[in-house]
Amino acid sequence: MITTLDQNTALVLIDLQKYIVQLSCAHPMAGILEKSAELVDAFRKARKPVVVVRVEPTGNAFKIRRDNNRNSMTELPADWNEIAPEIKTEPTDIFITKKTWGAFYNTGLHEELQKRGITQIVLAGVATSIGVEATARSANEYAYNIAFASDAMTDMFAEAHAHSFKYIFPRIGEVGTTAEIIEKLG
Repeated sequence: MITTLDQNTALVLIDLQKYIVQLSCAHPMAGILEKSAELVDAFRKARKPVVVVRVEPTGNAFKIRRDNNRNSMTELPADWNEIAPEIKTEPTDIFITKKTWGAFYNTGLHEELQKRGITQIVLAGVATSIGVEATARSANEYAYNIAFASDAMTDMFAEAHAHSFKYIFPRIGEVGTTAEIIEKLG
C-alpha cells in the first residue's frame, strides 16, 4: 500500500524499449505500457520529473561467462533501443543509458535526481526481477523512498516477478497500483 508520495518524487521507467517489450513476459505487455503511460501523463501534469532508462548491452556485465545465455541481446534490429511509442517521451525527460542491470551504476542517475532534490522514486518497467529490482536495491542504498507500480511492471518469468513482489519490494519500499500512485500525486 502506498501511504504517501514525497513532494519531490520522480517516475523512473526501466527498459521500455521496442525490442524488450516484444519479449514473452508473465503479464500482457499492452497493459504494462498502458499503465506506464498513465504514470507518465500523471507525473507530467503534476510537474514532476520523468526518467526514461534504457539498457545498452555493451558493458562488461553483458560479456561475462554464464550458464544461461537465453534472451541474448547480441543480434538486435536497428531500432531495438528506441522507447516504445506508447511512452511519449519529451525533451525535458531525464534520459539514462545503463550498461548493467541497475540504473544507478555509472549512469549519473543519482546526480540528476540530487540536482532536482528528489527524495523518492516510483518504479515501473521491465524486467521486475532484473532492471527494476537492481535499480530499487541501489535506490535503497542511496536512501531514496521507493514506490513500486505493481501493475506497470512485468518479468519474463512469473515466479521471478512474484518473488520480487513478495520478498524484496516490501522490504525496501511500498507497493501499490498505478491508480493508488496517481491518487497520491494529487
